[in-house]
Amino acid sequence: MAAVLGLSAHFHDAAAALVVDGEIVAAIQEERLSRIKHDASLPVRAARACLAQAGIDARALDAVVFYENPFGKLERVLLSLVRAFPRGRGQFVNALASQLGSKIWIVDEIAERIGVGRNKVHLGDHHTSHAASAYYTSPYAHAAVLTVDGVGERTTTALWHGRESALSLVESIDYPHSLGLFYAAFTAWLGFAVNEGEYKVMGLAAFGAPRHDTEVARTLRLDADGSFTLDLDYFAHTHDAELGFSPALERLFGARRDPRRPWDPTGEDRKYADVAASVQRRLEEALLGLARRARARTGEDALCLAGGVALNAVANARIAAEAGFARVYVQPAAGDAGGALGAALMHARSLGDPRCAPLRDCALGLVADGGEALALAASLGYDARRIDDVAGVAADALVRGDVVAWVQGRFEWGPRALGQRSLLALPAEAATRERLNRLVKEREPFRPFAPATLESHAARWFEHTPNDRTPFMTTVERARKEAVERFPAAVHVDGTARLQTVAEDGALAPLLHALEQRDVAPVVVNTSLNAAAEPIVAGAIDALALFARRPIDLLLVEDVEIRRRS
Repeated sequence: MAAVLGLSAHFHDAAAALVVDGEIVAAIQEERLSRIKHDASLPVRAARACLAQAGIDARALDAVVFYENPFGKLERVLLSLVRAFPRGRGQFVNALASQLGSKIWIVDEIAERIGVGRNKVHLGDHHTSHAASAYYTSPYAHAAVLTVDGVGERTTTALWHGRESALSLVESIDYPHSLGLFYAAFTAWLGFAVNEGEYKVMGLAAFGAPRHDTEVARTLRLDADGSFTLDLDYFAHTHDAELGFSPALERLFGARRDPRRPWDPTGEDRKYADVAASVQRRLEEALLGLARRARARTGEDALCLAGGVALNAVANARIAAEAGFARVYVQPAAGDAGGALGAALMHARSLGDPRCAPLRDCALGLVADGGEALALAASLGYDARRIDDVAGVAADALVRGDVVAWVQGRFEWGPRALGQRSLLALPAEAATRERLNRLVKEREPFRPFAPATLESHAARWFEHTPNDRTPFMTTVERARKEAVERFPAAVHVDGTARLQTVAEDGALAPLLHALEQRDVAPVVVNTSLNAAAEPIVAGAIDALALFARRPIDLLLVEDVEIRRRS
């Protein structure tokens, strides 16, 4: 039995995850504590918080595992720049400085800053960490596993076979051919920030029609065996780390969109929405090819997905519907943050620890301090008091049309709010979506919101639910006619919803039952408790800071009710 700390850092979404005796004790992204969106620095705060949650000192750790091997990444970066010379000469110095900086000395940095002996620090493998994060947390004894992202050391896409406690590599596709970098290039061309705006491309695609399929197919070739290749003439990631696309892409599709201009996807920006629709469809077809190959190569009925591309909920829905698998699971922190958990789980297995229990929820962070919230709210002049019936108070507020900030229990692992740090409203009015997007979240008008409902009610309103993905919002499902009519704020323009199904012991279950008792359908809009360009709220201070700046009607921090004075 062992205590293993996994870490990811130095690209984006740094995180720490602690596994003790094979079980997941805590998993935390550094951004939640540093308050820096996508914080990539070594997750010292998150690591200390994980250790504090377990009540152990760093000296008690048996191992600390970094999720990838920086030496392998250095080799790939240098070879790529040499092959691209002279086009990549401008990036060579920057890339060399980056790779030879803190990344290459990661073992010493971890040992010093975490407080363990250097002999306890180990290096993992990027895609192995992704695969372990998906397979070992899944409910499957046997499964095919696909990991798809931008790039790890060399690999961009890999197929694995999980059998009981064993996880073996079947085949892989290497850099520079990458679905993650394909999608990232178009994300940049559409005027969004890479590693942040991919969700926006997915949402925008629903407003367009795939009128540019032929042009997009020129940039990404799909082969009959499920493999793919990029036409590198249209991409620049081999020599330009900032932009990702070449002038040839702009000659094919026109000039990139000015990110400073307000969005109008049904008017002036219709062409950009149409390109997004074509790019999204091409990605889905590529992933379907990979998934069908995984089914054929492994013979398994279950599929696990991880890597940043696995956060594309629309593509996940098509895989589940069309790839031939009976069940599909997506690790909820599928991006680089999840690599920290996979690294810890993989190393724990190598030390002889048992496989962890399947992941049932994502409440793996820290609890907010209700007493701190009460004292701080009073000092700021808000009405604040302790209450007995948190769910009832929230339900009454929602019925009145209020927007409710809900801070309950340990905060979530991953990019989705799942009932621990949520912003809630009733979905019956379409105007609710505009209010949340424009006034509270300050984000683009085409961004959709997710509905949350009880598992026992999901099939009434949404097709093919519940399933292994809906507890984590890692898929979309088609809304039935009744849901489209009754919940316009929670159903996207294409008739789908990124649904969360809530178990009877889930964080939102008491609230949903309280709505039922008030003769209101137990469905809420559930979006993350944060403003644009900010991490999701972690503690009481973060929650009150957001409450002070945004038109939120009610804040509930554990058993503390906080309102503005009339």
